[in-house]
Amino acid sequence: MELRVVGPGPYRATRLWNEIIELFRAGMPLRKHRCRFKSYERCFKASEAVDCLHELLGNNQNFGPEVTRHQTVKLLKKFLKNHVIEDIKGRWGKEDFQDDGHLYRFPPSSPLKPYPKKLSCGKEVVKNLDWNELKGGTSQEHMPVKSVTMNPEICYKRHSIAIGEGVANKLVFHREVTRINIEEIWKSMTLSRLQKVLGLDSLDEVLDTKLVNAKHIVQNAYNVNNQGIVTLEDKSKELPHWILSAMKCLANWPSYSDLKQLTYSGFERDVFKTIVDYFGQMKEPLLTYNFFDVFVSVLGLLQKHIKAVEALQISCLLLPPENRKRLQLLVRMMARISFNRDLPPLSESVTTRTLMIQAFSRCILCSKDEMDLDELLAAKLVSFLMDNYQEILSIPSTLKSSIEERIVHLQKEQIKYAGANTDATFPSPQFCHQVSTGEFEYQSTIGAQEPLAALLEEIATNKEISLKDKKKQLKQFQKSYPEVYRVRFPTPETEAVLFPEKNKQKPPLLMWALKKPFQPFNRTRSFRM
Repeated sequence: MELRVVGPGPYRATRLWNEIIELFRAGMPLRKHRCRFKSYERCFKASEAVDCLHELLGNNQNFGPEVTRHQTVKLLKKFLKNHVIEDIKGRWGKEDFQDDGHLYRFPPSSPLKPYPKKLSCGKEVVKNLDWNELKGGTSQEHMPVKSVTMNPEICYKRHSIAIGEGVANKLVFHREVTRINIEEIWKSMTLSRLQKVLGLDSLDEVLDTKLVNAKHIVQNAYNVNNQGIVTLEDKSKELPHWILSAMKCLANWPSYSDLKQLTYSGFERDVFKTIVDYFGQMKEPLLTYNFFDVFVSVLGLLQKHIKAVEALQISCLLLPPENRKRLQLLVRMMARISFNRDLPPLSESVTTRTLMIQAFSRCILCSKDEMDLDELLAAKLVSFLMDNYQEILSIPSTLKSSIEERIVHLQKEQIKYAGANTDATFPSPQFCHQVSTGEFEYQSTIGAQEPLAALLEEIATNKEISLKDKKKQLKQFQKSYPEVYRVRFPTPETEAVLFPEKNKQKPPLLMWALKKPFQPFNRTRSFRM
C-alpha cells in the first residue's frame, strides 16, 4: 500500500489511526502457528507484530524513524483494546499485550474509526478588520465620532490641495486606536494567516476561534526580554525558583555556578527526575487541550519545512503567556541537554535525545480525551520543536510588521480638516461591490462630478477673496478638472462675467516734457579707425 502524508485538516488523528490500521493489516505476514498441540491459521506472534509495526511506523513520513520499539508496543496495546487485533481465542478489550510469543489475529470486522459528524462550515476566510468592524473600548482613549455629509464646504476643504491651499487645510486629527482595537486586529490577522498557511477552508475545522484570547497574542508579541522569552505581568505564574535552578543546572552543565555543591554520583539524574516530576504533574499540557487539533494539523506540514515553522510560530502565539514561557524554557533546556556531550548519560537504555522526547512529550501535547495516537503525534512534534526551537518560539516578524502597518493605516483613515465641522470625520473607505451598468455610468459621469461642481461654484461665488486669488484658484481648478470647469464656463464670456472690466483712461500727454531745449549731438570721438 502506498505511504502518503496525511496533511492538515479536521480529524487528522483519526485519519492517521485508520491509515496505520490499513497499512498494518495489509503488511503483517499471516501464517500457520501451533500453540499447545493445536494449530491456528492466519495468525502472528506478538513479537512479529512489533517488528512489522515498528518498521512500518519508522518508514512512514507521518511518524518517522524516531519511533521506539517501546512506543510500538504501547500502540499495539491500544490495538488490542480497540479490537484492531485479538488473541487466538477471540479475546480483546484489555491492554495486556506484551512483546513475546503469544499468538494474535485480525478480527473479521472492520476496526476503522468513523469520523465525527460535523456540519460543514464551508469556505470561510478570516477577514481583516476595518473601522466599521472594530469594537469600541471602555478606555478614555476611545473617541466616538460622527458620520459626515459631503456638503460643498467640506468638499472644498477636502479638495483644497487641488486648488493650492494644502498648507492651510492640513490634517489636524487622527482617531486613536485603543488597546482593545489593537488586540482585535492582532487576533483577526493572526488567525487569517494561520488559516492560509494550513491551507484550510475554515479554521472552525480545527479550532474554536472564540477560545482564542486576543490579549494573550499581544502579550506574547510585545512582552519579551532580550532573549525573546515572554515576561509575565502576573509574577505568581512564574516557574518556581528551584525548578528554574534545576533546569539551568542541566542546560548549562558543567559550567553552572551552583554545581560547586555537587557531592555525589548520579546527582544529574536526580535533578532531571525532579524536573520530569514537576512538569508531569501539570493538569493540562503546555499547548493546551483547546489547541490540540491545530498542532496535530501542523504535523501534516513537516515535509514543507518553511510552512511548518511558520504555522508553529503562529500557533504558539495563541498560547497563554505563562504556557508559552514554560514551553520556551523547557524546549530550550531539552535541546541543550541533547547536544551536551559533557553531561553524563541520564539513562542506560536510551539516548539522551530519545529520553527527552519520552519524558516531556505528554506534558507538551496531548488531548483531553485519551486518543490512541497521542504519544506518537506528540513525539513527532516535540522532535521538530527541539530541532527548530529558536525559529518556532520567536515572533513571526513578517506577521508582526504587516499587523503594525495595518494599525497605522487605520489610524490614517480617520481624518479631520481645519475649518470644517470639527466633530466630523470621513468614513472609512469601503470595499468594492458590483453595480449595474447604468449605475456605473451615472457614477462615472455625473455622480463623481457633483461634489466638484459644488466646489467650483463655491470658488466662483466667494466674495471674501480677492479677484487675483479667485483667478488663480479657478486656473488651478481648470487644470485639475477641465471637464467640470468646461460645464460651468463653456465660453470665455461666461468666465468674464466674474471679472468685470474697468474703464482705464490714458494719462494726458505731458507737453512740458516736449518743451525741453534741443540738445545738439556732440561727437567727441571719431568712429573711424
